[in-house]
Amino acid sequence: MHFKHMSLLCLLSALASCSTIQKNTSSDWLLIDDFENSLSKWQSVDTQNETKPQVKNPQITVIQPEHTNSSTNHYLLKKPAAEGIVGNRKALSYTKLPQAVEVGQTYTFYIRINVAEFPNNHAFGLSNLTPALIKKHAYDAFEPTLRVTDKTESNGFVNDGALMVKTDSGYSNIQNYTTKKSAKPLQTNTWYDVWYVVNNAAASEQGQQYDVYVKGGEFSKQTLVYKNAQFRMKREQPLIYFLANCNTGPIKKPYGNGGLRYDDLYMSKGTNLNNPML
Repeated sequence: MHFKHMSLLCLLSALASCSTIQKNTSSDWLLIDDFENSLSKWQSVDTQNETKPQVKNPQITVIQPEHTNSSTNHYLLKKPAAEGIVGNRKALSYTKLPQAVEVGQTYTFYIRINVAEFPNNHAFGLSNLTPALIKKHAYDAFEPTLRVTDKTESNGFVNDGALMVKTDSGYSNIQNYTTKKSAKPLQTNTWYDVWYVVNNAAASEQGQQYDVYVKGGEFSKQTLVYKNAQFRMKREQPLIYFLANCNTGPIKKPYGNGGLRYDDLYMSKGTNLNNPML
């Protein structure tokens, strides 16, 4: 009886621990930006401006309104350049996180994204570099990275517009594990909720990787769409900036200037799969 009693206590203790994890609420989230004010906390720079004739500061990074039945929401629209302008290869925008993700910590990040138009080439995620080094390294400033593009790669592979993650061998589309197929291309003018759970432990401790969950499009409820995506560089340093990048492609073979909308950026310590908007 004593053994059974102890076993029951252990079981109840384990259930209580699980319950604690699941009870994270919106109050556990730290706001990065909801774009209801200004872009004063953001820096934007075009570090490889090859437009001809040269257009100064060609990227478009602006707050725009979205009218609903009862209120007006604001979001960030990011494009590498206006329509008809090509050659802006690295249109960077970044803002400091309200809390650094130290080495050894796990944090969950939440964002809403909406593809304004294809064709495009966008990447967003987190960096452990300072602004000066972000400008220097551009794509290699990323660690956890999410990507939206329908561009053709240099090896001839044509991306289809599905949300992508970083792997050690390049990029991979997120997956629909139920159908055992790649997820479908993102629908334009449709908001998607994205959670990415970032493990900033050392690589030797199974860190420097992230899991991604999505709600929207083919995923009618929150769904795990990729497990153990890899940090790009694995520097094993504190993550300190949110970073977004896009480009038009080269002048001779441009990708396109389709925009990506961002809204409601949040972060929460640990694994938190609740919706900060609820």
